[in-house]
Amino acid sequence: MRRNGRGKLAGGAWRGETAWAILAMLVGGVLAARDAQAVRPAIAGGWGYALGVKSDGTAWAWGKNFNGELGNGSNTDTNAPVSVTGLANVVAAAGGGYHSLGVKSDGTVWAWGFNLDGELGNGNNTETNVPVSVVGLSNVVAVAGGYYHSLAVKSNGTVWAWGYNPSGQLGNGDGNNNSTNVPVSVVGLSNVVAVAAGYYHSLAVKSNGTVWAWGYNGSGQLGNGNYDPTN
Repeated sequence: MRRNGRGKLAGGAWRGETAWAILAMLVGGVLAARDAQAVRPAIAGGWGYALGVKSDGTAWAWGKNFNGELGNGSNTDTNAPVSVTGLANVVAAAGGGYHSLGVKSDGTVWAWGFNLDGELGNGNNTETNVPVSVVGLSNVVAVAGGYYHSLAVKSNGTVWAWGYNPSGQLGNGDGNNNSTNVPVSVVGLSNVVAVAAGYYHSLAVKSNGTVWAWGYNGSGQLGNGNYDPTN
């Protein structure tokens, strides 16, 4: 196993890199038992760090923090969970390459960390170690973080994207593949129930069970039978 070295497992002596799902067993107290009547506890992994949402709606983070991806007002790495500053009523979280995302119960999206390519979606390209609001989004039910881009699903089944776009991973049909620091609509998608973001590609699942993909495709990661990118 590769060395962790950044504390993202937050579990003490054992530091081998493994599936993010095992974090729930290692953190010890950050994630409470599932309560169907409250926020569902959740975990997410970024590049060298991790996020947890407790049943009380608070968000916690640990691991690498060079770009403020832990959201606790500092840029210091930590091998124990710290509270994300100023966030309450969080229902979902996602980690990207060096940035983080949170969805609140009111449907707004908040972001923090690296922002050179606009992956925080707040209208500028300045990184921050505390959460900022993603502009122009409401009624969001899910988010995903790519290496330098972000995705969101609204309750009406539409998908929105922002950040780095050299391979068309934002899916907005821009022939120049321009990056953007505000959300843009992914073209031609409706009835989406889940999204995922990769290094330079994106994925969505529709309510009919079909999977859609866009962005970089040099290794066939779009699964469409060729190796051509698409925006």
